[in-house]
Amino acid sequence: MKKLALLLICIASLGLASCKKDTIINQTTPNRTIVLNVPTTAWTLSTNGRTYYTVQNVPEIDQFSLNNEAVLVYISYDNGTTYLQMPFVYEVDAYSTVISLGKVEIDIQSSDLQNRTPIKPTGNVKVKVVLIAADNVT
Repeated sequence: MKKLALLLICIASLGLASCKKDTIINQTTPNRTIVLNVPTTAWTLSTNGRTYYTVQNVPEIDQFSLNNEAVLVYISYDNGTTYLQMPFVYEVDAYSTVISLGKVEIDIQSSDLQNRTPIKPTGNVKVKVVLIAADNVT
């Protein structure tokens, strides 16, 4: 009986001694935030008069970002106290974005069915672009 107990203790000791703690380090790039100040003069009315748009340079949006990361865009009319995430409908206008290599285009379109010009921002606005790191698993 003592030999059996000693044998079990030896086997358990070998099993515990072979355990090793692995440290996993998350090596993903942290999320990045870019805040842009867009003056009222940066908005252009389209030729059909239904869309105001601005194209902002964001060199942080590279091909890797387009292929693998999420790009979120927010707009603030109160100097960054509050932000609205795009796309959204504000009063009677619809805000949307187009993300491309090194650029973010913001469009403001009339959301009603009449041929009405959308409301152009009357003051400077802040635009926050957030690049969310992600692992492409496809």
